[in-house]
Amino acid sequence: MSTNELGAFLRARREAITPAEAGLPSGTRRRTPGLRRSELATLSGISVEYLSRLEQGRDRHPSSQVLGALADALRLGSAERLHLRRLSKVVDGDSLCPSAIPPARVVRPTVRALLDRLEPTPAILVNRLSEILAHTTGYERLAAPVGLLDGVPPSLVRFVFTDVRARAVYPDWERVADEQVASLKIESSRADPHVRHLSEELTVLAGAPFATRLSKAAGLPQRAGTERLVHPLAGELRLSYETLDLPDIEGQRLIVYLPADETTSTALDRLTGRQPGALRAVTG
Repeated sequence: MSTNELGAFLRARREAITPAEAGLPSGTRRRTPGLRRSELATLSGISVEYLSRLEQGRDRHPSSQVLGALADALRLGSAERLHLRRLSKVVDGDSLCPSAIPPARVVRPTVRALLDRLEPTPAILVNRLSEILAHTTGYERLAAPVGLLDGVPPSLVRFVFTDVRARAVYPDWERVADEQVASLKIESSRADPHVRHLSEELTVLAGAPFATRLSKAAGLPQRAGTERLVHPLAGELRLSYETLDLPDIEGQRLIVYLPADETTSTALDRLTGRQPGALRAVTG
């Protein structure tokens, strides 16, 4: 991963926000996408030279006040602010999560009971390495035929980048791949030896498709949305998903999938052996 992720994130967000969004006139001729450094510096109340040092990695210890001012100027949401804070703690040598702690693989009994209550809904529990720790029977019937549960342990990110079936399973593979790398980077610090080992392995196994994404400034993964998946028995499915973080367990999150249209609803009912309407489509 980049050794200057804080600077890369700041620059990426500066180039992504428009002058109008920042409350500035757009002007007629702009050579730089998004905001100029001078504009962001003025909005944040810092010098252009200091902003340059931050973006270039020559200064890696901004104060909380500076981070807050930059977040305000860049119109960052709560998740992006948390990510900015995480990056600042990493470069300061004070990671939010001790890097030596192995990824949590123990599943609490209450979480297993919760998954049981979610049947026949496809749902999984993953850790910060995107390893699938537990799942519903509904998810097994959806995912096993396409190969998502083949690994030991099964891994979303490994499947996406190393399984030859992945590009056929995900019609929007490029977007899914972006999301997997974003999740991997935001859930763990650059100093995490477990993430570093996985990243090095996938860089070798997957090559440029993984390595290029890893080297870019970390974006924020979508916590909710719609995903297309092609199933050998049910055809193309449109699945709405929600991601829920578990409290008190580092890096574990629950991902729940629901049909996004009536065709998918009917297909999932057939796969799970339930009566029609057991899984209603989520629309709107």
